[in-house]
Amino acid sequence: MKDIVRLGVIGCGARGDVLINGVLIPLHKEGVEISGICDLYGDRTQKLADQIEKETGSRPFCTDDYHKIIAMDVDAILITAAWEYHVEIALAAMEAGKYVGMEVGGNFAMEDCWKLVDTSERTGIPCMMLENCCYGKRELMVLNMVKKGLFGEIVACDGGYHHDLREEIAYGEENRHYRLRNYLHRNCENYPTHELGPICKVLGINRGNRLLSLTSMASSAKGLHEYIVEKKGTEDKLAKAQFAQGDIVKTVIRCAGGELITLTLDTTLPRAYSRGFTVRGTKGGYWEDMDAVFLDGKDNENDFEPKKLWDNAKDYEEQYHHPLWKNYVPVGGHDGMDFLVLQAFIEAVRKGTQTPIDVYDTATWMCISTLSEQSISTGGMPQPIPDFTRGRWMERKDISQLHYSLDQISD
Repeated sequence: MKDIVRLGVIGCGARGDVLINGVLIPLHKEGVEISGICDLYGDRTQKLADQIEKETGSRPFCTDDYHKIIAMDVDAILITAAWEYHVEIALAAMEAGKYVGMEVGGNFAMEDCWKLVDTSERTGIPCMMLENCCYGKRELMVLNMVKKGLFGEIVACDGGYHHDLREEIAYGEENRHYRLRNYLHRNCENYPTHELGPICKVLGINRGNRLLSLTSMASSAKGLHEYIVEKKGTEDKLAKAQFAQGDIVKTVIRCAGGELITLTLDTTLPRAYSRGFTVRGTKGGYWEDMDAVFLDGKDNENDFEPKKLWDNAKDYEEQYHHPLWKNYVPVGGHDGMDFLVLQAFIEAVRKGTQTPIDVYDTATWMCISTLSEQSISTGGMPQPIPDFTRGRWMERKDISQLHYSLDQISD
């Protein structure tokens, strides 16, 4: 058991800033030390170093070379850099014996996912995707309800990243943000894990169940062009750009247990934020957009009056609130999910155990990007999803005693 957990943070843009200021600095009093930070842009590291020093009294080492952070006397590496560099940094960190906490994002090549799995298995070093939505209040409550059998046998789940990112992408060069280049050159489900992570935990993926295959289709790309012309003018160079990324991408996944998962990427048209988390079973279900629970035999009288069910999920909190959210006052960003997911990672590092989201989960969730890209490019042809556990999914179970486990629920 480590009294002090020393971290190196690689990537000091918006996400690194949020995690450092919202979670890691507050955790300093609990024995979490930010030993080093890295970014290609020196102004970012200097700004965060000043804030860390002001709040903790200790200034982290700053560099633009991530290898120097990995070489430090740290226990774990947090990767909050651009998507394209996640795997490269994660592999180097595991080879150096450092736990890896990797921010969310898809993959760019299938072999990269296999490299993550092979390296983690060979070195014995965990690699955890920091999927904060797995620790969302409603996601965990629904997980608890599913495990208690309230919805019966689960048949289908939906989820989506419905988030208007037009401003972030259109001003990508000004803000030095990596999403712009991805939307210019790729057409895929580029951000699958916010919705897929919680769904996989509901369905026991890689622990008695697995993802088998997917098919994806994408709409045309119109939203960014109109936004850029309106906001930046017809003479802006992006006004003449041809964006590859479709405005709406739909991906349907078939599971070994017979369940269907439908994912939606929806980030370049005007709309309100939602993750569209939906779980359907033989006895009922949950719908995030209405924050509603429907139970067979209880709510059937509202078959044609769904508005009567809106916001009724709160009525189930007392009985089904996940233990992690009982008496929890949210800290940090994203309604407290950032704090919980980093606490989960740090708990594993402190105890020297496997992380609650392991390398098999990480690889499985990431690979959807490349497979959807291949499916879209071939007119929606089905794509087989690799079994990164090499058959062990049939008997794998989570046997950890971690407080932040996503596979066992205990008070």
